Amino acid sequence: MTEAYTFGIEEEYFLISRSNLAPVRRMPRLFFAACRAALGERVTVELLQSQIEVMTSVCHTPDEALTQLRASRAAIDGAGQRFGLAVFAAGTNPLGEWREQVQTEKSRYEALGRDLGMLAQRNMLCGMHVHVQLPNADRRVDVMTRLIPYMPQLLALSTSSPFWNRQRSGLKGYRLAAYDELPRTGLPPAFASQAHYDTYIAALVGAGVIPDSSFTWWAARPSLKHPTLELRIADCCTLVEDAVAIASLYRALTKRLVDRPPPPIAVDAARYALIEENKWRAQRYGLDCEMVDPFTLEPVDTRTLIARLVEEIMPEAEELGCAASVRSTLAILSRGTSADRQLEIYQRARRGMPRADALREVVRWLSAATIGAPERAPAHEFAEARA
Repeated sequence: MTEAYTFGIEEEYFLISRSNLAPVRRMPRLFFAACRAALGERVTVELLQSQIEVMTSVCHTPDEALTQLRASRAAIDGAGQRFGLAVFAAGTNPLGEWREQVQTEKSRYEALGRDLGMLAQRNMLCGMHVHVQLPNADRRVDVMTRLIPYMPQLLALSTSSPFWNRQRSGLKGYRLAAYDELPRTGLPPAFASQAHYDTYIAALVGAGVIPDSSFTWWAARPSLKHPTLELRIADCCTLVEDAVAIASLYRALTKRLVDRPPPPIAVDAARYALIEENKWRAQRYGLDCEMVDPFTLEPVDTRTLIARLVEEIMPEAEELGCAASVRSTLAILSRGTSADRQLEIYQRARRGMPRADALREVVRWLSAATIGAPERAPAHEFAEARA
């Protein structure tokens, strides 16, 4: 990346059988070769064989990112058709069972398996990561700390993981509940300076705890490979338009935190704990809750809090040429997230189906919505319509 506020998006997807919708245990090598032929280095394997990751190139506009992600999703789905596979974007797989997962044979992943034990196999989770380049890479830690109060709102917009281990989790965003089992996850520490961050990383590397800073997996982090601040808190969005909208919101927010940061607040122990509570509420309820405004300390409806944020950063969004994309996050507030839609489909299907079949209807919708295919009603609704 060479320009301030250029951005890129990484998405992790689940691979499933096209016939019975079950998670893939082992990715066919020829399937991945076909994906590589279509997308080149913009597609990679993931920790588990049931997952695959794509990334955009450096983007200057939301339309660039939207075009690339649509093409990537279509290319993987197209390659999958030749091997009886399909793909979908969500934070968890409703039909997934973590004990059945097979780890990818790659030196980094093998090292993670040795270090994390069973937790590595439980990492059957898919997120969206957004990279934004700042004008000065040395500002990344400062902006990361300033970003902490807003992270729960970004999570609430993206929730797409209401199921875990073939059952309802009771959460809209279960992914982070599982992911936070790992070390160096959750909200990032409120580092006071770049020097404090550097001291932390140097101490861990020097002690042999981690090889480098890419083994920190916080909700946001300075990228090791790129001069970017990487947002990692979001679930992978089923609708590609939602993914780009949230990325645009984050992009405009980073510019605001650089150019005209709000009045400084001390992210002290009490305020940090309140932001942690907001994060939990986003995981549990998605958009359907109140959060504690981290600046006023007053309770505010989450949708209201996000709508206010959209208006606050609109000058930056206009300057970056992404105002329409940022405003489209308001559509998520009105119709709900992928998690809301999944639960709606599941609850309707359960009126006439056993749990396993209802979960299959959810996965069927996820697979269709990921590639923009027309939505299909659950099978029991067709039966009711014919009756």
